[in-house]
Amino acid sequence: MKIAEIMTTEVALAAPDESLQRAADTMLSKDVGCLPVGDKGKLVGMLTDRDITIRGVARGLGADATVSQVMNTQVRYCYQDQDVDDVARNMAELQVRRLPVVSRDKDLVGIVSLADFAHSGETRSADQLMKGVAVPHH
Repeated sequence: MKIAEIMTTEVALAAPDESLQRAADTMLSKDVGCLPVGDKGKLVGMLTDRDITIRGVARGLGADATVSQVMNTQVRYCYQDQDVDDVARNMAELQVRRLPVVSRDKDLVGIVSLADFAHSGETRSADQLMKGVAVPHH
């Protein structure tokens, strides 16, 4: 099974130049803890609620600071045509619960999360991923 078959295609995005307040409002309304950051259809970063708190607020940035000031630019991602088992293994090794999904042209096409694996029926992949992300971070 390929990631394209289980990923979520309706993904809320943040723009690099939008305010942290607007991005946080999007997170609140969509009930998500992270947003891919896109620029002209390309994935350029990831923004988490933790980025806003630690890289933004804790450093004295206000709600009008931009996403690009606090986003993580070292983005991990997977390809839509990758095998579900391979992506689960990679996510477990990285200890992440979600990954942006891109086409081979690096266009953002979706996001895959732990929940997507759990609902996919791919129990081996879901179990492998759960074991990897359940490891306490040090």
